[in-house]
Amino acid sequence: MTHETIDKREKPWRPVDPLRHHREKGWDYRGRAIYHFTLPVEGRYPLFGTLEGEHAETAYVRLNAFGQRVCRMLSELAQFYKGKGYALKVLAQMVMPDHVHLVIQVLEPLPQSIGAVVRGFKSGCTKVYKEEFYHSGENAAEMHGGTQTPTEANGGAHPTEANGGTQTPTETNGGEQTLAGVHGGAQTLAETNGNVPVQFVRIFAGRGSIWQQDKAYYHERILHAPGQLRRMIDYVKDNPRRLWLKRQNPDLFRMHRATVLCGLPFTSLGNHFLLQWPDRQLVEMSRSADSTTIEKRLKEVLAAAHQGAVTYTAAISNGERLIARTVREQGFPLVVMLADGFPADGSPHERYYKPGGVYFEACSKGHLLLLEPKESAYEAPAIVTAVEEALRRKAEAKHYAYTAVPHISKRYRFVALNEIARKLSR
Repeated sequence: MTHETIDKREKPWRPVDPLRHHREKGWDYRGRAIYHFTLPVEGRYPLFGTLEGEHAETAYVRLNAFGQRVCRMLSELAQFYKGKGYALKVLAQMVMPDHVHLVIQVLEPLPQSIGAVVRGFKSGCTKVYKEEFYHSGENAAEMHGGTQTPTEANGGAHPTEANGGTQTPTETNGGEQTLAGVHGGAQTLAETNGNVPVQFVRIFAGRGSIWQQDKAYYHERILHAPGQLRRMIDYVKDNPRRLWLKRQNPDLFRMHRATVLCGLPFTSLGNHFLLQWPDRQLVEMSRSADSTTIEKRLKEVLAAAHQGAVTYTAAISNGERLIARTVREQGFPLVVMLADGFPADGSPHERYYKPGGVYFEACSKGHLLLLEPKESAYEAPAIVTAVEEALRRKAEAKHYAYTAVPHISKRYRFVALNEIARKLSR
């Protein structure tokens, strides 16, 4: 198997998935719900502070004066809008160097959509930046090549009075999260060594907003499933640690748009050295496999993994997903085929993409490689032939006539993923 790159970029096939879009069609954005919003700074400039810490577990965000002010505005968001007839509750928040996370609950139907709240917050942050930071002494400090003292940056006001002091959101379990980091407490301006965002004055001089210019205004996730809220809050709290890991292991989180394996093109991310490992095993299980069959196969896979085999799977059926999850949880190397896992080529999210949830941990340890075939991989003659043979066998086993399926159908794509994984694992 060879690992090389090609120059020609191809747009991969992507099935329609409403959860990938910024908005859900037919959803009542005035009604009761819980949302997770992510608000990136324009150009992803670290406008709010810096990531610090010697280890992943001690990583935290040291907010500058503006970052502290933004955090205070988040903490006061529900109270501010209460006077406008909005019943809201902030469940979690996190100000990162270049973006903001907010988990918010709509308690009662709103006068306007929740989008009005988010846009109002963003406008308020831009206004504060321009009035209190961009047009303040920081501009002079940058122009003259100097730095400011904390009192100069705030017109002589005490740092905590000028910037809002603490950064502690509420959580549904009654606990308290310290947004300045895992050590607790917020830094005053003195503790940040007067670290105000003077270096961004010229960058934002011609912009109407400090936020990423996106037609959707923000990125959202609506919480639907049981258990989703706890996971989302944990994700928000874990952001500093995850960012630390990503920065320490940049090669493991670098997306490659032109990976060629066995003559097939892929988008890939993770530990490419797994492709060179000689011992490989494929996990492919029928959707109709019973628990006994799955358990037996799981034992076989784990035994081979203990002996050093790298596991390849499309993780489509319940059995495949269970085995892939167990392999990952036990720290064994895993190569996962994706039908639609990466941002579109050229999208604004491409540069900052990282695998979510459990895949992130495996990726940071070098135990994971994600592969998404490009369109031409699905149309490769060898794959087309293999898929048709597989579908014909399935039809004969169930005693019905085989009928060719369109290559853009999910049925074809899922079978093709397993056939591609089979080819790579040989």
